[in-house]
Order: sequence, then structure tokens, then C-alpha cells
Amino acid sequence: MTYTLYGIKACDTMKKARTWLDDQGIVYEFHDYKTQGIDRDSLNRWCGEHGWEVILNRAGTTFRKLDDASKADLDQAKAVELMLAQPSMVKRPVLDLGARTLVGFKPDLYAAALA
Repeated sequence: MTYTLYGIKACDTMKKARTWLDDQGIVYEFHDYKTQGIDRDSLNRWCGEHGWEVILNRAGTTFRKLDDASKADLDQAKAVELMLAQPSMVKRPVLDLGARTLVGFKPDLYAAALA
């Protein structure tokens, strides 16, 4: 099975995840949010699985630069719209395993999920 790794090429955490997958010989496709965007269905599926609070990257500079009105009264619908408009607000990486996804990168969680 081929997995899909979603993220941004220049992100340091993405580099760690990609290096780990490569070192383990795990085949995956890389989907870059910056160049390829992200679709509403994927965001809604991930939010349904993990909660929009996990999927929306509020620690990043893109989110922090938003005006207060854009940050106010967040819910899933508003978070998805923000992420569609600015894909760099999507937490990364997201590793799609088919039946489920992993959000963020922790080597031990990747090892357990891909064992």
C-alpha cells in the first residue's frame, strides 16, 4: 500500500518525517499543501477524526498574523475555511494510512502504526 504524507516541503518537522519514512523503506506519496492545496473533504475528514483544534495550526505565523476578527468564534466550519484559504494553517505532517491518519510526527507513533 502507498501512503500519502501531507505537509509543506520546507517545514523542519516534515523533513524529519520524510527522513524517517525513507530510512524505514516505507513508500509514500508527498502532497505539498503550498503547491497542491488541500481539499475540503480531506480537511473535514481529518477534523472529524481528530477535531478541528488538532488540525488547525494555531502556533504558526500564518495564524498568528490573522486579525482578531478572523480568530474569533472559531468552530470547525470557520477553521476549515481558514485552512482552505491558507493551507499553511493545516497542522503538519498528516500521514494518511488509508483507514486512519496520524497528525504530527513522533517516531514511536509512526513505528507502531506502520509495524
